[in-house]
This record gives sequence, structure tokens and C-alpha cells, in this order.
Amino acid sequence: MFGDLFEEDFSFVSNNQCGKGKKPKSKDTEPPAPREFTKLSGIKNQGGTCYLNSLLQTLHFTPEFREALFSLGPEELGSLEDINKPDVKVRIIPLQLQRLFAQLLLLDQQAASTTDLTESFGWNSNEEMRQHDVQELNRILFSALETSLVGTSGHDLINRLYHGTVVNQIVCKECKNVSERQEDFLDLTVAVKDVSGLEEALWNMYVEEEYFENDNLYRCGACNKLVEAAKSAKLRKLPPFLTVSLLRFNFDFEKCERYKETSCYTFPIQINLRPFCEQTPLDDLEYMYELFSVIIHKGGCYGGHYHVYIKDVDALGNWQLKPCSKDPNNDLFQEEESKLMTEEKVQKDTENIKEMENPLTILKGILSEEESKQIPVDQLGQKLLEKKGMSWNKKYRKQYGPIRKYLQNHSQIFRLSPDDNKVSLKEMYHKLQFGSDSQGQGLQSPSQNNDVQWTSESLCTVLKDSASGSHWFDLNDSKVQPIKEKDIEKQFQGKESAYMLFYRKSQLKRPSEAQANPRYRVPGHLVNEMDAANIELRKRRMDCDSADSNIDLHLHLGSHYKLYHGALHPSLSQKESVLDLTIDKRKTLGDLRQSIFQLLEFWEGDIILSTAKSLPAGLHLYQTLDGDEMTLGGIGLADGADVFVWNGKEVGGMEVLSGRDHEPVLLNVLRLAGYNEGGKGQHFIESQHAIPCSAELSTLWKALPSPGGIILMNSSGSDKEVENWKVVPEEDMKKTVRSVGLTDGSSILVLDSHDQSLVNMASGNLTAFTHDISWLQVKNFCRLEAEEKQVKITATIETVMSDIKIKAIQELQLGEDLVNDSCLRPINRNGKLLSPVPEDYTVKEAELKMGSLLGLCHGKAPTSTQLFLYFVVGSDLQGGPEMEIIVEETASVRECLNLMLEKSGLPGNNWHLRRIDWCYEAGEALSEEGARLKELNVCSGDTLVITEGKLPPKGFLKVPIWWYKPLMHFRHQESMQDQMNCMTCMMGALRVSPAGDSPTYVQSDIGLCYAGNVEISGEAFLEDLKIQYVLIWHLLICHVQWP
Repeated sequence: MFGDLFEEDFSFVSNNQCGKGKKPKSKDTEPPAPREFTKLSGIKNQGGTCYLNSLLQTLHFTPEFREALFSLGPEELGSLEDINKPDVKVRIIPLQLQRLFAQLLLLDQQAASTTDLTESFGWNSNEEMRQHDVQELNRILFSALETSLVGTSGHDLINRLYHGTVVNQIVCKECKNVSERQEDFLDLTVAVKDVSGLEEALWNMYVEEEYFENDNLYRCGACNKLVEAAKSAKLRKLPPFLTVSLLRFNFDFEKCERYKETSCYTFPIQINLRPFCEQTPLDDLEYMYELFSVIIHKGGCYGGHYHVYIKDVDALGNWQLKPCSKDPNNDLFQEEESKLMTEEKVQKDTENIKEMENPLTILKGILSEEESKQIPVDQLGQKLLEKKGMSWNKKYRKQYGPIRKYLQNHSQIFRLSPDDNKVSLKEMYHKLQFGSDSQGQGLQSPSQNNDVQWTSESLCTVLKDSASGSHWFDLNDSKVQPIKEKDIEKQFQGKESAYMLFYRKSQLKRPSEAQANPRYRVPGHLVNEMDAANIELRKRRMDCDSADSNIDLHLHLGSHYKLYHGALHPSLSQKESVLDLTIDKRKTLGDLRQSIFQLLEFWEGDIILSTAKSLPAGLHLYQTLDGDEMTLGGIGLADGADVFVWNGKEVGGMEVLSGRDHEPVLLNVLRLAGYNEGGKGQHFIESQHAIPCSAELSTLWKALPSPGGIILMNSSGSDKEVENWKVVPEEDMKKTVRSVGLTDGSSILVLDSHDQSLVNMASGNLTAFTHDISWLQVKNFCRLEAEEKQVKITATIETVMSDIKIKAIQELQLGEDLVNDSCLRPINRNGKLLSPVPEDYTVKEAELKMGSLLGLCHGKAPTSTQLFLYFVVGSDLQGGPEMEIIVEETASVRECLNLMLEKSGLPGNNWHLRRIDWCYEAGEALSEEGARLKELNVCSGDTLVITEGKLPPKGFLKVPIWWYKPLMHFRHQESMQDQMNCMTCMMGALRVSPAGDSPTYVQSDIGLCYAGNVEISGEAFLEDLKIQYVLIWHLLICHVQWP
């Protein structure tokens, strides 16, 4: 289950994140997040390793175990750098544990990775994704460590810290002889079912006695007979660290299934184990243990999640509540918030009125309200101006100096970026609330612990609450949160409950040097490695922050634009009219202006910058950018923003209206074509017009090519329901485009006076026009002067094809004589002309879609009772020419065949018709020559094949006959059987045509000759066919001279 955890794999190569042999990562990879306010590091979950993470954190917060492991140097364990050397033994598991513990202590990242450690176990990706039992892992990991440390000074590390003994005794009631057996343990497994808590379980195991009496007697070795006796167990030797495994999972033999015990099971924070041990003169302090870790399982017996509550014995973490937490149900946060409010009240009572104007308090309040961690310094000054109504220079500069110098002088509170252009609160101040009054008055700065020397600025100093003693944390994979000691009681019962308990002897005291000092006893080479890694992390975060601050701006050059229809359009290509500029958004508008001056050496005069946006009608300007001291981020320029560069007055000699009130709107203007008035379908001419949304409708009316008549508008677009079209009354002509609800894509329908019948003037609705607007493309195939020309014809789904043909002839400027001698044929994607569309069909009946391509060709289109067919001659369908014919759907197969023979010029009547199958080959024959085409489901557009050969009568088959002709080189002594075998082999080389034609003779050296075809009834027997063959044989003998 745990791979090769017991095996030392000396071929393993580590890929540790901090080691020299790590795999190179892409520069674009985002660096890991720094530690959060608790200043403790979590561990990443590899998919199903929460059980491993909980156990590793417990071992890490066992200082004696951690320091004992650190005491083993490279001279005993080897080095990962020598892992590929065959003559050097490297103990990988303890080395990877050392490195992981060093990362958890010193590396400034939110969560450490266990990938290198699990690879040293020999785990594959499947093991990392599968969840296992943490109690079993504890035993296996200890066993693997013991195996790995054999031959080193740490060979007894596990026994020294976790080993204990239990003695089982049986006392004879008669001779008082004591028989005992001693057992070793690394952890105690205690029952949960039907037990109220840990102390009761230990009492049942080590105090209660089991009696042998009545029918259940004990054979005493001293008495040599069955006697009454008492059996008991006692703890003989207690380890410094006691591990207790709770039997939460049981098996129900009635239901034949596993289940989890969720009943209440209490365990004390401190426990005295003297009642459960052998009687000794030792002091009670030797038996006192304190709880310091609780591994918790959440879920059922078939799956769940592990996390761990841990007591911070060395005070490495920052036990403080988050300022954003105001949950009244959370006692910890409620108590701490009350404590903060009390401190703030005392501070307010002792401070004088001038303290409320302290710049330190004000700046801290401003920065604490910022969602982003850092803001530009000049933006901080701007926010100070907004908050106090007075700039820094006027209010504080005389007393405190420039704002940057003031921030530098208070480096314990403020963190400046390397270029001093960006500032943030140090993490501990950003996380704390700074009071509830409107002035933003804050708490006094907590003292810093100078014993801890972090190389990363992101790690804050240790903060202590006013209570004494160590504190508890919940370590849940990558997440670390402070908890109160009484929160442990919540894990006594339920689906989320305690699963393993870890106690330490109360007599184990930590040295004062270890308190709040994560570097304590860490080997020097690991300290140096973590310091170097922290420097690299800091550099990567700065690079990432710089990359995140870069924005791309699109500079539109006003000299390359022109204004028409109320919008700006490039007069040159897009590439020549727009320049792309990458710039740091922390720079000022003045810096941007200077950069543009450097790019545009040809520019003369002032440069005005305006924000712009591409609209359907074109480019539109909004706000003019001013305030050169403001940062680009402060004025709202984001990545991908459009900036218009111009003189601020005009573009191409025309005044430009900017702002939201003058946004151009792109409208679709439709007008009925005059030639089709009163027809079944109505043709429309469509054009687009852009107009400022602030313009009056009358302005649009005057801009139309022929104003007058009736105007209707449709805010939903041109292809919506007829009820969406509304007549614009004359009084609305003075309203603006925006006020009447017209937006981009809205449609205007212009009707002349003679089209007023289409409008119900009483309701203002469109009535007669009830069909969707569509359009088709028509290409000229009439081989005239306008060859290859293509036009677009506007139509509706109810427009008849004859009207579309007439309109196409007019648009193509062809002669009117083509009206009676032409047709429209759809063109497929391969460019093939399909069958003509009947002229009395509508667009909908012809199943034409918008944008379909039609060909205008010579010839009349079939009527609704006629079929348009293709046909080819012979079996070579790919090479032969394809011809066309129009026949009545009531015509018979024979009549259709005669018409095709006549058109193709084929003589005689020895022909028949076949269909084309799915792979474009000659297929089923149309054998019923008297049947009508309609009855045989022959449709327009079908292709038929004229095949040589007359079909046999109905019910008859045509069978070809081949005769074997002996060759001259056969020896006379060869038997007839040999010659027949040879003929059988040669027959396999024949290929017979599917139409009953003469078979093809494909191999010249085979002695076969074609004798003809035999027509025979399909119900005849094989004997009848043989008689026919014999008859032909005799005829050939009589009339054919053999060579």
C-alpha cells in the first residue's frame, strides 16, 4: 500500500525545490505565495496526501524529534548531491525529512511540497492520489526511518522517543506465582465503542483484571494443575511521547459492513498515567502528560479528509485573529476583538486631541483599507488629500519632511518597493484592525522579536496575545489558522472527530533559546540553502509584480484618422494608424506623454491624450487625460486600453464630439425596391448609417438619400417579428436617437407614400410585411458579356423564383430575351450546378438559405410535374460526360431511356438503365421498363446510367459461359484430372462485368474462351443449366475448328 517505503532506493535523484539539482521551471511560473499572518507554513496536498501532511506536521512540531533528526550530519547521512555516485551511500528518507522540516521552519512560502519526500518513499502518482490510514502510516514511517538510520548515531531515535513497554501478568490464586510477558509498543490502540473516553479505555485495559474460574481455569506452571487466577496488564515503561490510536472504525457483523464510531469520546488536555502503570516510587510528575497534537478525521469509513490541531510548543507562530472576522459565534474572535476594543479605548482616553491628526495613524488607516497589498506613493498622497482635504506638502511637509522620507523613517510599519515608488503596510499591520473611529486611529505597534532573522520581508515578526503559554493551530494542508484550546472539545464526537492523540511528558521543557526562534538547531548548510531560496523567491516575486504592473496601450494617431458618420475611422491601414506601447502602470501620465514624444519624432505641437473605445460605428473618444503627476493605474488605464493621440481640437479639419452623450449609433436602414411594388414578395435595399446618439431623428431623416414617406423603427433588429416594427410619429422627430430607444443594430424601415397600405396608421404597426428579410447570390452562366459576374439579390422567404430571376437579369444588365430562356440552378460547395428550381416555387419551398449561391443558366426550369435528371453512358462514371434531361414524372422507364438514347445519339435498343449507388457506381437496374418514374421514386437531381445489354425477362437470369481450351504445351500423358485442376486455377483470373455483359478476359496466357450467355429461369435447377452448357458445347465442336 505504501510502495517501497521500507526500501532505500539509492538510484533515486531528488528534485527538491531548493536543491541544486532541481528541475528548471519556466520563468513565467508564478512564484509560491508567501506565508500568511500566522507565520506558519502548511503542506500542499498532492491529491490524497492529507493523512501524510497531518502526520508530518505533528513530527515537525515535536521539537525533540526534529532536532534529533537535524543532529545527524552529512558525514552520517550523506548528501543528495552524491546520490548518483555508486560508491557513496545516501540515506534519502532522513535527508528529505530534514529538508522538508527546514522549509517548514525557514522558507517563506505558504505551503511546502512533499513531492521529493514521497518520491524517496518510492510512491508513484497513484499512491499520491489514494488516501490511506494515518495510523498505519505512522507505524510504517517509523519502521522505514529505523531501517534507514541503521549504522548512525540516530539508530535508536524512534525507540528513544516513542518506545514503551506493557507487561501482561497472570497471578495464581493458590501459590501466588506470577507469570508475565512483556510487549513493546510505539503507540497504544484503544477502543472507542461503548467507552466514554480515553481514561475509561485505559482503565479497562490496565486496571481491570480478568479472572480464570469455574469452567475457565488456568494451568499454573508452579502448581502443575488447573487453578483460579487473575490476568491483568500494566504499563511498565512510558516513552517521552505517547501516541494513542483511537479505534473509530469497526465492522458490523449483522449488516456485514464497516462503520465509523461517531459517539462522544472525551480525552483530557493533561493526563496522569500512574493508575495504569506498575507501582514504582517515582514522583507523580513522571507520569504527567500534556496533549500537543490531535489528528482529526472528517468523513466516513470509506473516505474523508484529515487535518490536525497542534500546540505550538516553541511559539513559532503568530497567534492572532484576523481583522475581518466578526463572527459572533466564534468565541476566540469575539474575545480577541473585545480585547482590542478595550486597548483602543484606554489609548483614546490617554491620547490628546493632536494625536488624532498624527500622520502615522492616518497613513496606516488609508493603507489598511486598501484591498491591494501595495499602492503607488503618489496615489497614497492623493488619497490623503481626499481624506483630509489638504495635501501632504501643505499639512505635514514642514514638520515631517517629504512623504517618501517619512515612510522610509518608519520602515518598521511601511514597506517600500526597491525603487521607492510603491508602499504597503507590513503584513502584521495590514491584518490588524486599526480602530473603529472615522479617523482611522490605530493600535500601538506590537513589539518585534529581534531573535528571529528572516531573509524574506514577507515574514512578519512574532505577535503574542496577552495570555501566557503556548497556543493551538489548525493545520489543514496548505491552510493554517489559530484556534482556542477549548475548540478541541468539538472533536470529541461526530463525523469530524479525533482519530489520533499525541501526548508529551510534562517534564519536557524547552530551552529559552528555542522560543520563537525557527533557526534553533537547524544545520548551517540548510540555513544557507533556505536563505538563498528566500532571496530567489523575493526576486521572483518582484519580477512577477513588475510583470503584473505592465500594461499594453493601443495608441491611435489622430493624424491618421478621419471623421465621418459621427465616428473616427483610420485613413490608412490599421498597422499604420495604431501603435502598441507597453508601459508600467505605476508610471505617471507625464512619463507616458514623454514616451509618446520619443516614439513620434515627427509630431509637432502639444500632445493631448484621450481615452477611446471601438464601437460598431467606429472609434469614439471619451475623457481627456490630464494630471501628469497621476499614475496610469490611478487614472484608470488598464491593460489593452485605447488612447487617442491628437491636438485636442479637430481631426482632419472637423470638430470631434467626445463623451458618452455623443456616442455614435450604427443603424440598419431598409428601403423597398420600386420595381417590385405590389408583388408577392418585397425586395429591400439595406444600408448602414452612423449618427450620434444625441442627434435628433430629423437629422437622420434628412441624411437619407430620398427623405419622405413613412419611417418605422425596430429596436430589436431587422429580422425580428413584425409586431416589433413601430411607426415613428412626426412629433418624435425632435427626440434624440437614444431617447427613442435606438441602439447599435437597430433598424429603420423607410416606406414611400405608395407603400402606406402596408402600415396600420391607427395602431402605428406594420401589417402587410410579415416575412423575414433574406438575400441570395446569383452568378451569370449564360456565356454572355457579363460572364462570371455575381450580384446580390434581396428577397424574402415568400419571394417566388421567377421574380428573383428577373431581378438578377436586370442587375446583371442582360437582355430581356433571357427571361423566357433561362433558369436558376443552385450551386453546391464543389461548384457543381444542381437541378434548376421551378419558377413557381418560393424561396422557402426551394429550401434555399440566406446567402445561397444560384447560377443563371440557359434553358427552361422544370415545372412542378417534371423531373430534371442527369445521365451518363457506360460503366466509366468518372470519365464519361454527364448529360441532363427534363422528363415528365409520369413517363415510363422505357420512354425515359429512349429520350436519353436520342439525346446521346446511341443506336439500337440493346440498352437498359441503372441507378447510381452510394459510392457513385452503377447499381440497381430499373428492370420494370413499363413502370413510371414516379412509382420507382426517381426524383429531380438523380443520376442514371445507360448500360449496354438488354435485361433478361422478369424472373430470368443471364449467365456467362466460358470454355477451357487445352494449351499445346500440355503433355499428352497428363491426365484429364490434371487438366481440370489447371482450368479451375485459371477460372479464378476471370473478371465478370456486373451488367451481364461479356466477361473480361484479363490474363492472355490462360486457355479460356468466351462462349456466350445463357438465359435461364431463376427457378431452374443446376441440372437444367448443365444441359444448356452441353448443348452449346456440341455446337462449338461442330462449328469451331480447334487449333
